[in-house]
Amino acid sequence: MLAEQTEVVQHERMVAGGIPVRNLWLLMLYASDLYRFLGEQRSKFEDNPEKLADLIAEVLCHEVEVRLTRNLNVGYRRRSSDLSRVRGRIDHLRTEAHQLLKKGRVHCHFDELSLDTLRNRYVTSALSKLVGLVGGSKMRSRCSSLVSQLERLGVRNERPLRYSGRNDRFSRNDQADEKMAVAADLVFQMALPTQLAGRSLMRSPDSDVVWLRRLFERAVAGFYRVALASTKWSVMPGQRLYWQKEEESSGISALLPSMQTDIALEYPDDDYRLVVDTKFNRITTPGYHRDESLRSGYIYQMYAYLRSQERNDDLRSLSAEGMLLHPSIGKNVCESVMIQGHKLHFKTVDLAEDAASIRATLLDALPQLEPP
Repeated sequence: MLAEQTEVVQHERMVAGGIPVRNLWLLMLYASDLYRFLGEQRSKFEDNPEKLADLIAEVLCHEVEVRLTRNLNVGYRRRSSDLSRVRGRIDHLRTEAHQLLKKGRVHCHFDELSLDTLRNRYVTSALSKLVGLVGGSKMRSRCSSLVSQLERLGVRNERPLRYSGRNDRFSRNDQADEKMAVAADLVFQMALPTQLAGRSLMRSPDSDVVWLRRLFERAVAGFYRVALASTKWSVMPGQRLYWQKEEESSGISALLPSMQTDIALEYPDDDYRLVVDTKFNRITTPGYHRDESLRSGYIYQMYAYLRSQERNDDLRSLSAEGMLLHPSIGKNVCESVMIQGHKLHFKTVDLAEDAASIRATLLDALPQLEPP
């Protein structure tokens, strides 16, 4: 078992899921919704992933301080109480059971405006968590002070189990809260595994390959969504594809599985579509008659993605390309082949390199139809 780190430690070449990774926090940054809010600060975060805790603390503290200056958003909270006047809905059973009417009171269930919302509690809990993650005493003091201010305003310091900034809905009136909430999301995701002693236990990332695979997929999608935002490229993560069915039997629709792509990118000027499938393992495997071979199952999967979606009324589907993107282990791979009108690319990215190299590799993986 591994313990949750309470100090920032730089691992030049840690191994996660059998993959050399310079810093998991960089992948977490790319995968987070906060990445698209950073603007001109983005390069500072990318170039210093080992200081991510302190950088996130700066953002979250600033956003909370701004919200405190302008008043935190309030929400309705369900309450029950014995009252001297009717408010909301009367609980007749409790009122009668405790003979409250003889005391001139009535038990009611009602909604009241409160600062103790799920969002505010989530942010307060994130600030409290940062106290044990940041490196400098000034930042720890700043986080602690904000926690105390929020608690004095009636916000409980406890993390709501079913809340996240990613799943929250922000209206025009509370849009300013979104950056604050997604920053809190990243705080809860950024416990870097280490073998240092600590109080909290968690699974080794090496044993949680599913989490690592999902992180890599979301990191690539998040990076492309931000890096290509000012270009004509469209980035669509997680598209569900369906078979073009004919002559169906009565029960086939309930049995036939659909398909799920990781990322799809489109470039409208050239009617170009690229389907990207990320895999968090070695791109090759030992072959029957050769030292190494591309994984046939992945090729069949990509082939099905492309050929099953061909339609004459969709020109992009007839020449769509596919890319299998893996982390590199030992050597980099950059190969391609045309199969029945669809070009397949096989590429790797070295996650043990620095942020600038990873960024350059991900951008170079795209056809240079337009410099991003």
